[in-house]
Amino acid sequence: MQWTRKHLLGLEELSAAEIQHVFETADRFKEVSTRSIKKVPALQGRTVVNMFYESSTRTNLSFQLAARRLSADTLAFSKQGTSVSKGETLVDTARNIEAMGVDIMVLRHQASGAPWLLAANVKCSVVNAGDGQHEHPTQGLLDLYTIREVKGRIEGLKVAIVGDIAHSRVARSNIWGLTKLGAKVMVVGPSTLIPTGIERMGVEVCTDMDRAIRECDVLNMLRIQFERQSGEHPFPSIREYIHLFGLTAARLRQGRPDLMVMHPGPVNRGIEISPDVADGPQSVILRQVANGLSVRMAVLYLVAGVE
Repeated sequence: MQWTRKHLLGLEELSAAEIQHVFETADRFKEVSTRSIKKVPALQGRTVVNMFYESSTRTNLSFQLAARRLSADTLAFSKQGTSVSKGETLVDTARNIEAMGVDIMVLRHQASGAPWLLAANVKCSVVNAGDGQHEHPTQGLLDLYTIREVKGRIEGLKVAIVGDIAHSRVARSNIWGLTKLGAKVMVVGPSTLIPTGIERMGVEVCTDMDRAIRECDVLNMLRIQFERQSGEHPFPSIREYIHLFGLTAARLRQGRPDLMVMHPGPVNRGIEISPDVADGPQSVILRQVANGLSVRMAVLYLVAGVE
């Protein structure tokens, strides 16, 4: 198929064929990281700016490295120490940066919908690197890509997304992508962290972690996002959460030997997942990070090709 999108704003708007096209493009770029000179000229002469209004390690560095491996020039922007602190709006900041000859803006922002606002007000391509509690499409893509790589397929698999579903943009992108590609999705966690009506997204709700482990092919463990919660914690104590939903080696043994363990990071070791599981043979956490580079190279390449 031919890619026709100028922006990547969310997986909700992508078709199954478009998601597969990203994967096929990532397959071609994956080999670049094995070379002695890890660079191709695909985006030579183009400029990519990372506009990160929230803290990030993996996503920020992954996009920077992806752009450089495609031979693009890169700029890094964070709101600390810039005109944002003086009251400049997102759109004004973006238009000023675009005037310097930028071709692609990679935006992470605390406000849901910010990438759509940006895309409507600039001429360059916009890639959503996480907006509020809404979506994180490239994380969703790299998670799906990793499942496809390890399991050989996505269709027909049962995937559990465990933890803070209510505040997770990763969960939403994963749900949109997994259901479009034919997986069965279960969201698992305390009822206070599962949004009302999420079943309308085509998922099953479960509050029994042990059942999820026994039934599923993949567990995607999410961090409890205390920084996004207001007021009291949504469960009595961290100890109780670990007891009911923490993934330990003993609990993992209830599942199939090939049960795949994922985590988008950053990992709160000893809370959602124990260190021996995070570093164990069923974990693909570092593989997700490595695959994120190929997927983000693919995304930058595809959006840059649209006139």
